[in-house]
Amino acid sequence: MDKKVLAIYYTQSGQMTEIINSFTAPLIEAGASVEKALIKPVADYAFPWTGSRFFSVMPDSVLSIPTELEPLALKEKNYDLIILGYQPWFLSPSIPSNSLLNNAGFKNILKDTPVITISAGRNMWLNAFVRIRKSLKDAGANLVGNIALVDKHPNPISFITIFYWMLTGKRDKYLNIFPKPGVADEDIANTKVFGETVANHLATGNWADLQQQLLAQKAVVVKYPLMFIEGKAKIIFAVWAKFIAKRKNKAPWLSAFKYYLFVALFLGAPVLLILDAIFIKPFSSKRIKAKKLNYLQVI
Repeated sequence: MDKKVLAIYYTQSGQMTEIINSFTAPLIEAGASVEKALIKPVADYAFPWTGSRFFSVMPDSVLSIPTELEPLALKEKNYDLIILGYQPWFLSPSIPSNSLLNNAGFKNILKDTPVITISAGRNMWLNAFVRIRKSLKDAGANLVGNIALVDKHPNPISFITIFYWMLTGKRDKYLNIFPKPGVADEDIANTKVFGETVANHLATGNWADLQQQLLAQKAVVVKYPLMFIEGKAKIIFAVWAKFIAKRKNKAPWLSAFKYYLFVALFLGAPVLLILDAIFIKPFSSKRIKAKKLNYLQVI
């Protein structure tokens, strides 16, 4: 198969590298030429994070403010397929990923090119995907598939384990009690199945039903409770981000946002879900179905 594929992505911990390697293995086995490229900010984001550094990126993430990237050194000017791997930060595309999609040179490469997006995050990816999808459309790209990998453990559990990983750099079982953080190893390995599906479409150049096949393989799953929480949270995050961005001394307000986030997750979200289950969800099945479909589709 004489096809040129670009897999471009950002990673701090190395998890996305594992995902890209697993996902593209079938394409390489089928004979495609796969070029893998890392997004490199000039001022990179050190891993593990410190708590203050992590929360400091919230306003720029939510407000889509790009950072300067190292020059792209891609081998080709045109590709038969581009695979974009990214992470959600604060319910938004990560700053490096957003910066790439604001890069004029990369937007030229995207134009009229099939693109598959792969996200790896804790569990809330919907808003980030919608924004990535819009950026790709604005660049003239042809989004043909989306894969959303998440930590499948309960929301409060994954919140604790992801912070343990981010602040220590250790991807093991916190206190020997909690599960390993991040996307499960078996789910990373299973991306090879998705890659096999993509390889078949790449060979023919027909992308028409790719997303439907990926959905059948559970490459994307929308869970209503998380969709409900994220829908409320993205509005509040935007208010916080705009407010903090205008402050000269951002530190105390970022700290206030941090504590708000803890309270909202462990106290606010459960209460809202109970109220929704009683007063709204039973009477909104059509609206919920339509909303889920919006996130499952790539157009």
